[in-house]
Amino acid sequence: MISGFIVKKGQMTQIYTPEGKRIAVTKCAALPLKVTQIKTEEKDGYSSVQLAYGTRKNQDKPTSDKLKKLNLDISPKGFVEFQAQADADLQAGAEVSVSTVFQVGDKVDVSGISKGRGFAGVIKRHGFQRQPVTGGQSDRTRAPGSIGAQTPGKVLKGKKMPGHFGNTKFTVSGLKVIDINPETNEIILNGPVPGSVNSWITILKRQ
Repeated sequence: MISGFIVKKGQMTQIYTPEGKRIAVTKCAALPLKVTQIKTEEKDGYSSVQLAYGTRKNQDKPTSDKLKKLNLDISPKGFVEFQAQADADLQAGAEVSVSTVFQVGDKVDVSGISKGRGFAGVIKRHGFQRQPVTGGQSDRTRAPGSIGAQTPGKVLKGKKMPGHFGNTKFTVSGLKVIDINPETNEIILNGPVPGSVNSWITILKRQ
């Protein structure tokens, strides 16, 4: 089939395993995806399957014209591409469900946009420790301290500094598919996943 799936993050909850162990899980809505384009090495320079996900009210003209040519009466939120596996036999307009991509017990990597937390200092953003209160200082306990030396006389790129915290792509590796419900189009993953509730996250099979 394909190498991954895009789902909408839901609420976290907890379930009990058959062994009686309680684990934290995240429920995600995995509605079927429509195939909109098959990209090949000869025509596009690489091979992949393009799928439409979500819905939106107003669609731009190039996208609506493309969907009309495919006789697809949909208005997707966006498009996503996944690699096609050797056994995949997909055509434009076909529908792909999550149960055909994943099975219970599969190991996956989950990517999403982390929650934005605004401007943050080094303690919150990077986990720095407070500086000692003694020694005559009273207002520098949460400051980063020295950020460089006399040589090379500049702040090196990548220095851990205060700044925008969150709202970046974040990946959690090695999660496990706990359950898949084809009737409700729901997939359950163990543990937390990045992003806020109702945000779109990408699930990829571990290679």
